[in-house]
Amino acid sequence: MTALDPRRHAYRPDLADARLKGQVPSSRYNEGTLKRLVAASAPLKSTPRSDAPFASELIRGEVVRIFEETIEGWAWGQNQTDGYVGYLPSDALGPLTPEPTHRVVALRTFIYPGPDMKLPPLAALSLGATVALAGEAETRGTLYRLLAGGEGAVGAVHVAPLAAPPEPDFVAVAERFRNVPYLWGGRTSLGLDCSALVQLSLMAAGVAVPRDTDMQAAAIGGEVPLDDLRRGDLVFWPGHVAIARDAARLVHASGYHMAVVEEAAAEALKRIGAKSGPPTVRRL
Repeated sequence: MTALDPRRHAYRPDLADARLKGQVPSSRYNEGTLKRLVAASAPLKSTPRSDAPFASELIRGEVVRIFEETIEGWAWGQNQTDGYVGYLPSDALGPLTPEPTHRVVALRTFIYPGPDMKLPPLAALSLGATVALAGEAETRGTLYRLLAGGEGAVGAVHVAPLAAPPEPDFVAVAERFRNVPYLWGGRTSLGLDCSALVQLSLMAAGVAVPRDTDMQAAAIGGEVPLDDLRRGDLVFWPGHVAIARDAARLVHASGYHMAVVEEAAAEALKRIGAKSGPPTVRRL
């Protein structure tokens, strides 16, 4: 049998996705059950431990195929957005309905208990999160959209219908994340890593890409010379990726700076290249 990447294929010695039967050995297979993330976000981990580092992160509205839930409160499943497999808290999940109608287009927005910005917020949603909305209300001149089921309200200017046109420039989206803290495995505007910045920015532009840098380098576009660097090109080193703002500047979630930064390409190339060697540049 050919080894499959466990990050994107759900299998363990004791349990595996039924779709992998005949491809991976396991003592048990099942089809899994689809559930939706109802929390603002949830960590996705390689092991079901609270002290385990993030492998990735899920955002509100994403659908997860759950293969197992434990009495300790963990669910083992696969994110249907990018295929990433891991453990997440079971209480972050809910039913598929109501289906989302809108997407958060602001870098971050709050869910309020009602249509009033003076109420204490219940949660913060990241760009890319999806919500089911039903109705609207205006308070002191500010328009709000009401969440289905009476959960609360969000600012109307911070959301757009799922059918709305995608962002025209994913680099401009990435630039909006400047100064957001670096978080290994993070995938929200509260904290994210280099490949999540690429994934979320392209998602906003209507382009789906894998989660990790090695997956992205293998799947995105075609290779071009470094001396032909253009806006939107992706610059890959082993374990890191940056987005070209233009031929002279890069935007990336940097562990060195511990934040999303824009810096001179020459500076980043010299610093990262000293450790990782020359990069590969790929163009969508």
